[in-house]
Amino acid sequence: MNWKHLARGRFLLLILSLTLLLSSCQEKTVNLEFIETSDVHGSLFPWNFLTDTTANHSLASVYSYVKAERAKPDQDVVLLDNGDILQGDPDVYFSNFLQPDSTNIVARVYNFMKYDAATPGNHDIEAGHAVYDKVHSEMHMPWLAANAVCTDNGKPYFQPYTIIEKEGVKIAVLGMITPHIPYWLPEKIWKGMEFHDIIETARKWVKIIQEKEHPDVMIGLFHSGVDYTYGGTTAKTYKNENASALVAEQVPGFDIVFAGHDHREWNKWVTNTDGKKVLIMGPQAHAREFPVAKMKLIYDRSSKSWKKEITSEVKHSKNYQPDPEYMAHFKPFVNEVKKWVNQPVAKLTAGIDTRDAFFGSSSFMGLIHHVQLVQSGADISLSAPTIYNTQLKKGELYVRDMFRLYKYENLLYTMKLSGKEIKGFLEYSYAGWFNTIKSPDDHLIKFRKDKDGNLMENRGNNTYSLARPYFNFDSAGGIRYTVDVRKPAGHRVHIISMSDGTPFRKNQVYKVAVNSYRGNGGGGHLEEGAGILHNELNARRISTTEKDLRFYMMKWLEKQGTYTPKNPNNWKVIPQAWEKKARATDEPMMFGKGNDE
Repeated sequence: MNWKHLARGRFLLLILSLTLLLSSCQEKTVNLEFIETSDVHGSLFPWNFLTDTTANHSLASVYSYVKAERAKPDQDVVLLDNGDILQGDPDVYFSNFLQPDSTNIVARVYNFMKYDAATPGNHDIEAGHAVYDKVHSEMHMPWLAANAVCTDNGKPYFQPYTIIEKEGVKIAVLGMITPHIPYWLPEKIWKGMEFHDIIETARKWVKIIQEKEHPDVMIGLFHSGVDYTYGGTTAKTYKNENASALVAEQVPGFDIVFAGHDHREWNKWVTNTDGKKVLIMGPQAHAREFPVAKMKLIYDRSSKSWKKEITSEVKHSKNYQPDPEYMAHFKPFVNEVKKWVNQPVAKLTAGIDTRDAFFGSSSFMGLIHHVQLVQSGADISLSAPTIYNTQLKKGELYVRDMFRLYKYENLLYTMKLSGKEIKGFLEYSYAGWFNTIKSPDDHLIKFRKDKDGNLMENRGNNTYSLARPYFNFDSAGGIRYTVDVRKPAGHRVHIISMSDGTPFRKNQVYKVAVNSYRGNGGGGHLEEGAGILHNELNARRISTTEKDLRFYMMKWLEKQGTYTPKNPNNWKVIPQAWEKKARATDEPMMFGKGNDE
């Protein structure tokens, strides 16, 4: 035996083994996949409870994708939700208010899908303390909102952040909620909390997280939109409603910021103040889309740092079949909701079309104004359509149709406003609704324009974006008036009289019915239009309902048994010939060929 050659071979084998060992120690690869849902608004199941038909988008389809990705052995999935899930469809309303003693369906779905973390949205808070506090206690994952702070001790009402570990990678998720809740919701709904500026809060908690946790990955989960100029605000506006991009740009430390609240698709990169790229992602609403970010991390032990490679895509749930296990698990609940929404409320002697409400007095708004006046005992009603494009046919009206008549769980306020303030309120509304037109060939509806002055077309359906949200197009009941669109904004509304023919006086104080969103300052009508300071709004309130307006509308219709829709014909656009011609052009641009939003 040649001992010299044997020793040499063993030595080479040892060197090779050490080299391979050293190489394996130098680098480690971890593949992470982040999946976000946001603004689901009750779309938990592939069933449209409003139309009693199947739907091609819901969390059931999202879960099919999640399950398949979790089954892959070479990656780890982090599933996140970004709020506004407790409101929007009959299924969540049914669970929130008709089954208060059962585990809330949202908590059940969250737990079944094994979300890693979530944030509450403003519409989750809208459900009230009894609902969202209960859901919070039933969830098996943290609900995050660092900027929702207890008024008594200054600590976050919800958990500010969470740490998730995958394959030795430490992931910090910082949650936030839009701070504009006091402008939309009555105080009793969020009592005990105050809402801080998102940018300031991010700076505070990023520092805390970095010093205490030393995370490898930092994720922002913000129920806040991306366009910080929405509503006329700027990057310097304190407590900006939509601050997700501002945080990504101004607060170093984040790898990905997941946005929500604005119902817009986002998949873009920005550069922060440290010169590093930050990915911003967000979906539209109702589980139609879900952003996916894949992160490949390669750890170099010599430099003790991770190199990150991120790819991103917004997926569409219609491309995935509902998960059979999910559907079987929740089938009994779905059947309960179907039974409830198919209960009759009243009979309609004629159809109702929400489109009419955008061009003048209508039977659709006539119903809302009438119920608001009857329920509140007010002199005047102010309200906008809360649904964009719905037609209800003559015949039986069911519980499900009530959600097509009134979309939100707004309470009803009665407030004190002078005649002058009411006129200012309406001038503000119509300024954002109609253009000043010089001929019948001009657009009556104020559409959104790009920086070059071109109308902005919505993708995929040949319709065009409105300059302001339709739910800010308030008209009035209880008075007779005209809107002269030849005149400039602020000088269009001429109030002729009260509806009964008695004089309308600018100096007289009237009892006015408005929904809680508007009554708390939402849309700017009371502050910018009527000129009332925000801190004076509560003093103007005479009363509030305990339940949502839809509930009272349903009870009123049940009492009638049969309802004949009536157009009060109390206001009109003038010149009427111009309005008629402009409607023929603008209506298809607004609604296309679809029936429901």
